[in-house]
Amino acid sequence: MERKNIQWMMDARFGLFIHWGLYCINGVTEWKRSYERLTIEEYEKYFEEFNPVDYDPKEWARMAKKAGMRYAILTVKHHEGFCLFDSKYTDYKSTNTQCKRDLAREFVEAFRAEGLRVGFYYSLFDWHHPDYHHYGDLYHPMRDNEEYKDYEYDFNRYLEYMHNQIRELCTNYGKIDILWFDNSYGEMRGEKWKATELVKMIRELQPEIVLNNRLECNASAKGSLSTPNPTAYAGDFVSPEQIVPPEGILDDMGNDLPWEACCTMNNNWCYTPNPYNYKDAKCLVRKLVECTNKGGNLLVNIGPNARGRFPKPAVKVLHDLSEWFEDYGKSIYGCGKAGLGKPDWGYYTRNGKFVYAHLMQQEIGPVALNIPTSEIKKIRRVSDGSEVLIVKPWVTELFPGYTFINFQEPIQGTFLLENDIDTVLEIEIK
Repeated sequence: MERKNIQWMMDARFGLFIHWGLYCINGVTEWKRSYERLTIEEYEKYFEEFNPVDYDPKEWARMAKKAGMRYAILTVKHHEGFCLFDSKYTDYKSTNTQCKRDLAREFVEAFRAEGLRVGFYYSLFDWHHPDYHHYGDLYHPMRDNEEYKDYEYDFNRYLEYMHNQIRELCTNYGKIDILWFDNSYGEMRGEKWKATELVKMIRELQPEIVLNNRLECNASAKGSLSTPNPTAYAGDFVSPEQIVPPEGILDDMGNDLPWEACCTMNNNWCYTPNPYNYKDAKCLVRKLVECTNKGGNLLVNIGPNARGRFPKPAVKVLHDLSEWFEDYGKSIYGCGKAGLGKPDWGYYTRNGKFVYAHLMQQEIGPVALNIPTSEIKKIRRVSDGSEVLIVKPWVTELFPGYTFINFQEPIQGTFLLENDIDTVLEIEIK
């Protein structure tokens, strides 16, 4: 079922993911409670300590916007159950910590002020709530603790809690553009979450909201969104994780499906003090171009530290991204598949009559475009609008179906790349 509500997101192409919670203090993983089988009491020290004194979402928003991102998603509740918003249904929230702030509200207001769309990540499972599955669950910290073998809980009471919190998120923070659920697993999927009822409420409260597909499945599946008759809770887009789909994503009928690949900027979702494993701007730009070429989005994650700051290596990457987007952003926004084969030197993206050639590899002579010259009106560098020459040196006579280009004389010379990350040309089609 086609939903027009997602068009803005697919035009935006590039977003910021922010994983932030009590786990930012341990500096290792947001899964610490699960991996180390920690009790609530053993984990409580992080709640007592949490106090992000340097949290300035306005600075976050300015950096994200300059780096080319058009929307941002904040983890308002991760698996640990701690809430960054002022929920009346729990005491386990940021307003009850030393900082006494509704961090989600400040995030929303700051990013909206910069003209960015806003979204909330909400974990479907919860290791803090007494009525979520304990013993025998796949992930719960007490899953193999014999003391919890006969533990009694009322899962419907947890579902009421979950639905009530999502109602708060949909009513107390103005217009929310995206709800990003995580994560269905095993039997915990679909109606186990009372998903039809939940989505009905969400869409009544936020008619234009965009939902991912994880109420129904996990990151490795498309779910019924891929079928002719998707469920009410199938979502609006597929959400692959830590991978760019090799050929994009199609539905069962062979049509394009909206999708968004989410990835970490370093090797962790949460903050870690290791500064050496960050993806650089070259990697992220090229992966974003690849996603756009395949009809998808890229959502890049940063884990703020315990003081509420983006790590310095992440700030540097954002700065480097901003330099590329200042020159070449128009080759991403509103663009998608070009309908052309992949060239050896990079990728094409397209927006209507404009095809963008993303040159990522230095050629040894003129650059070959697999577009007939008769179809091209003009070619310009995106960065400055300067002319790119269509040339016909004798060495190209064996390849009449291609258009060859150069920037200046001699016509058999090498087209020099002005940006070693990705030099972009705009090809206007007749």
